[in-house]
Amino acid sequence: MPKRLILLFLLLLGFANVTAFAQPAAPGAFDTKAAQAFMIEASTGTILLAKNEDQLISPASLAKLMTLDVVFDAIGRGEINLDTEYPVSENAWRTGGAPSRASTMFAALKSRIRVGDLIQGIAVQQANDACIVLAEGMSVSEREFARRMTARAREIGMSRSTFTNSTGLPDADDPNAGGKVSAREMVMLAQDLQEKHPDLYKYFGQADFTWNKIYQRNKNPMLLLNIGVDGLGLGFAEGEGFSIVASIQRDGRRLFLALGGLKSDKERIEETRRVLEWGLSNFKSQRIFADGEVIGDASVYGGAASTVGLQAKIPVDVYVPIETPDRLSARIVYRWPLTAPVAAGYEAGTLRVFLGARLVRELPLYTKESVERGTLGRRAFDAFMELTESLLFSWLWDKPLPT
Repeated sequence: MPKRLILLFLLLLGFANVTAFAQPAAPGAFDTKAAQAFMIEASTGTILLAKNEDQLISPASLAKLMTLDVVFDAIGRGEINLDTEYPVSENAWRTGGAPSRASTMFAALKSRIRVGDLIQGIAVQQANDACIVLAEGMSVSEREFARRMTARAREIGMSRSTFTNSTGLPDADDPNAGGKVSAREMVMLAQDLQEKHPDLYKYFGQADFTWNKIYQRNKNPMLLLNIGVDGLGLGFAEGEGFSIVASIQRDGRRLFLALGGLKSDKERIEETRRVLEWGLSNFKSQRIFADGEVIGDASVYGGAASTVGLQAKIPVDVYVPIETPDRLSARIVYRWPLTAPVAAGYEAGTLRVFLGARLVRELPLYTKESVERGTLGRRAFDAFMELTESLLFSWLWDKPLPT
């Protein structure tokens, strides 16, 4: 019984079964000139770099990535297809077309354009007119389409990002025009585009696109470096600087990166390359839990058994620095207590993996087996213990983080 109380005390602190992996001392920290940065390794989800990653900034033209995600999702669900055509309104032509003197595919007024061509206009040329044509065609208005963009963001886990138009264009009368995003959530968006829509993602790496007899090369300068970058988009906002969302694949690894707050286009190119090269050359994969391995136990109240094993559904790998890595540790976090009956495969908690003090990976944990309800005497005893421990340790419960 004392052992069980000790375990409960650890759980009330918010973790259980801490598993540590001794490593040498930490190296000097890598830093970036960007004001905001977030980078992960795709196959493991390991966070390689994080700096002001949750700070909200203007998306500028990076909003077009969410416009394309909405379009890609609609294609995947059969709502539209690449041959669906939409008309070019005067608003789309004047606001985002040739008269705007901004990024455009030079869509002709009152013409009709295929969705497949509009996608290329956005992915290759960051065309504002293509965004507006799609927004007006798929929704009642661009404002209504922007609501759909924000709703789609919530669906893929972007809990804080908002969008007010399809282009990210500023508005002198509305300081919040375009919306707000974070570097972390833009990486989520990049993942969604590449992993869920690989057949459409290819357009981001297309070298050029000709429309209305006007030839334009891809506006993403990272593609010209031939280092493995195959997307995604650029942004610039007055007072906030230059930003980028990039993805690179090389030697079987894929990294997703978002940078913001850079001082110039030149600095954006140089810093993006430097950060990506660092991420590709300074880490190695390390397996910390095998497929099907029980990572820890969770207490169960009122059950035929007092604990249940927790495991991930996949092997747990992380990317760690090749030289002098920080101490690697793992924690199980779950909301105490689990109450019987508990089904096998129930998502009961979260595994958090830390490199030093920095969270680098987080993934769900599931119960290995079911736990049936215990005897009446067992349930009564556990109910008494639950009440007692709640009264004694209620001050230790996790508190909601401020928004």
